Amino acid sequence: MDILNAITKDQIRTDLPELKIGDTLKVYIKVKEGNRERVQLFEGTLISRKHGGISETITVRRLASGVGVEKVFPLNSPNIDRIEIVRHGKVRRAKLYYLRDRVGKAAKVKEQL
Repeated sequence: MDILNAITKDQIRTDLPELKIGDTLKVYIKVKEGNRERVQLFEGTLISRKHGGISETITVRRLASGVGVEKVFPLNSPNIDRIEIVRHGKVRRAKLYYLRDRVGKAAKVKEQL
């Protein structure tokens, strides 16, 4: 495993902010359409972080027209342009999967002051 870590060490991104569960994020994704490339925004709540190292992923959830939409992003992917933190959430759990069952104001996370 040390050989694998040595190979992937230089491919891990260091330009990303410190992400915590419950934060509201703006994830800017590079999207290819034909021969053009544009940046698309996905804003939502960070509900989980999985794995570690080069294969680390985050799951971001948002409500779009009353329907919950979740996207899983590989953190070290070159398709992620940048990540901005909109606000920090006050949570006491490592995974916020319970938000899937909530609707409206109950699905919100309190802001950390």
